[in-house]
Amino acid sequence: MFDIERFIKQALEEDVQQGDHTSLACINKDKKDTAVLKIKDDGIIAGIELAKMIFNQINPEFEFVASVKDGDVVNKGSEAFTVKGNTIQLLTAERLVLNCLQRMSGIATLTSQYVKAVEGTKAKILDTRKTTPLFRHFEKWAVKIGGGFNHRFGLYDMILIKDNHIDACGGIINAIESAKKYLLIHTLDLQIEIEARTLNDIEIICNTGGVNRILIDNFTPQNMKLAVDMVNNKFDTEASGGITLSSVKEYADTGVDYISTGALTHSYKSLDLSLKIVK
Repeated sequence: MFDIERFIKQALEEDVQQGDHTSLACINKDKKDTAVLKIKDDGIIAGIELAKMIFNQINPEFEFVASVKDGDVVNKGSEAFTVKGNTIQLLTAERLVLNCLQRMSGIATLTSQYVKAVEGTKAKILDTRKTTPLFRHFEKWAVKIGGGFNHRFGLYDMILIKDNHIDACGGIINAIESAKKYLLIHTLDLQIEIEARTLNDIEIICNTGGVNRILIDNFTPQNMKLAVDMVNNKFDTEASGGITLSSVKEYADTGVDYISTGALTHSYKSLDLSLKIVK
């Protein structure tokens, strides 16, 4: 279980260390103000709940009032929340809140664009492990806020046999049998997914069985359709590899169950936000 309180504590320690000397030098320690989160881009807002947690952890007496919720469409010039409390503590929270919300909102916005692009198909948009170290929880949270779905969170919650695993253990059949044996020996209840690089791989996997999902990697949309037809609903199918916002609908139209893309968490544009003290 991810410890959000610990994350906030460590993030503040990294930033503040011996103290926010600028604020301590310039501002009376007892002064109170109200700050407002201003939206400077159009998009999907994400991280409102996290912002509330950050302020609450710094000072439970902060008065936090949100005018939007996670997942809402926001427009440039609008406002997301106000927060009232000790001015120095407001400024201590400012950058951590903005860093989290800007990134989460960018991810949610891009995810929503992918989700909208595949409307009318059965394909679900998935994230990947191409995340920022120690920030994965929030990036995957943002994907869900944007309407997508989470793939595995890490190496611990699924068997995902990729090309390197297949090559290192001597082929697809060996990899599947080894994975099944491992789960049995260790009494683990994990799903097994395996990568297919060719249509011949698809045939071998279908004949071997023992998996829950096939990762169909770096196929053209035309070959993806052939692969999905070959699987014929025996296993779940997942398309991956270089799929962009402009091509995702073509892949979704093949009938694939899932489409995963690392772009959601590594190629998004952060939403422009600012936290300003009300004069």
